[in-house]
Amino acid sequence: MADEKRDYYSVLGVDRDVNDDDLKKAYRKAAKKYHPDLHPGDKEAEKNFKEVNEAYEVLSNKEKRARYDQFGHAGVDPNFNPGGGGFGGGFGDFGDLGDIFGSIFGGGFGGGFGGRQQNPNAPRRGGDVSANVNLSFEEAAKGCKKTVKVPKIDTCDVCHGSGCEAGSTAKTCPVCHGSGRVTTVQRTPFGQMQTQTVCSNCHGSGRIIDKPCKKCAGKGRIRHTVEREINIPAGIDDGQVLNVRSGGDAGVNGGPSGDLHVSVNVRPHPIFERQGYDVYCDIPITFTQAALGDEITVPTLDGKVKFQIHEGTQPGDEFKLRGKGIQRLNYPGKGDQYVKITVEVPKDLSKEQKAKIKEFEALTGEKNYKKQKSFLDKLKQFFTE
Repeated sequence: MADEKRDYYSVLGVDRDVNDDDLKKAYRKAAKKYHPDLHPGDKEAEKNFKEVNEAYEVLSNKEKRARYDQFGHAGVDPNFNPGGGGFGGGFGDFGDLGDIFGSIFGGGFGGGFGGRQQNPNAPRRGGDVSANVNLSFEEAAKGCKKTVKVPKIDTCDVCHGSGCEAGSTAKTCPVCHGSGRVTTVQRTPFGQMQTQTVCSNCHGSGRIIDKPCKKCAGKGRIRHTVEREINIPAGIDDGQVLNVRSGGDAGVNGGPSGDLHVSVNVRPHPIFERQGYDVYCDIPITFTQAALGDEITVPTLDGKVKFQIHEGTQPGDEFKLRGKGIQRLNYPGKGDQYVKITVEVPKDLSKEQKAKIKEFEALTGEKNYKKQKSFLDKLKQFFTE
């Protein structure tokens, strides 16, 4: 039930006036904290992960967030009708009082008082649903196809949405004549008062089904989980949400289906790190390679490439491989790859190795260590002053 759910803002640890950027940061932090890959077999972490994704799916959508801020969890329930319950229509559950004031003031209080009632058999759009997809770093960069499990509501395949058993049809409710509401007129000291209530005979549907479909129990729709193949575009990033039109709950009375929102989770890569559409990686080389220069092998998303490092390469030196980054999402062109050099100092040296290094050190001078000479000169000046 909706009142059992935690507040979505509390789930993500943000204030109600949080902006889109901070909301996304909070989501990514929480999603990584409870990611199933980091907690294999942990049901509590899995539950928290789903809760985080559900909260972000609502709060990142302006329309859903507005409904949630106004009505709470009920506002984002696909079965919720703000005009027929709660306070969505101005006085919702106080329907009788609303109709009385509508009669007195001629409907001057807008949709909540004496406004036009919705036709119970009019087409209605289905609700939006959400799902999650886990991708490798390469899958997100290159694009792929993934099959996701989607919990949704579909039109019953037995009665095709009619709610009736084969060979039978629904009939118009004889009490409300298909309107779904019953009007009562009462005499008061102020004159005649007109009230409207939901028809108790058809429960507001305007129809009577004598022989309900056994599969859907006369509802015309069934709730189940389906598998759907999703096209993942190249360049998608962790935390982004894919919108699949008409992939959500089936509409009612011939209305359009809702959408499917797929939250993307990208697993970290052991070598690469992503920043926008650029890729970064660190490559360790030996002291000898750094001093003398060498041809090294650099991994990229497109395979291995050869790169010639120059003599005297310093720790922290960085070079760029143009166009070896990530495909720009829905745009032509790619980012770049930046490779940072780290010089590994050898450990566990033998006596002979140590002797050779000392012999080498004796052969070097200030011209071989310009940074050290510059630092010592500055240090000398500092203490002299």
